Amino acid sequence: QVQLVESGGGLVQPGGSLRLSCAASGSITRFNVMAWHRQAPGKERELVARIISGGTTNYADSVKGRFTISSGTAKNTMYLQMNSLKSEDTAIYYCGAGIGNVMDYWGRGTLVTVSP
Repeated sequence: QVQLVESGGGLVQPGGSLRLSCAASGSITRFNVMAWHRQAPGKERELVARIISGGTTNYADSVKGRFTISSGTAKNTMYLQMNSLKSEDTAIYYCGAGIGNVMDYWGRGTLVTVSP
């Protein structure tokens, strides 16, 4: 059984930074993608960034140049460094693990609120 636990969300002012963490337990070696998605109120869940086995990273256009996804030195951790935050980044952020574009496991999410 795989469990994903996000942390690091909170309230931040526009222009500020936050670092989200995802800790995975269980067997995740069969997954080739770890990803961050987000869901804003009234909107569908969307991909923010993903990291593929071997280190390739992809980002949504809306966060390119501001967000950085990375794996920890412990292979079962993943981070999302978010800089220059905007009000439109306000959402619940979810950690996911899967193969290709399909996430097989999700965390429960961590809320990020960007507001003056």
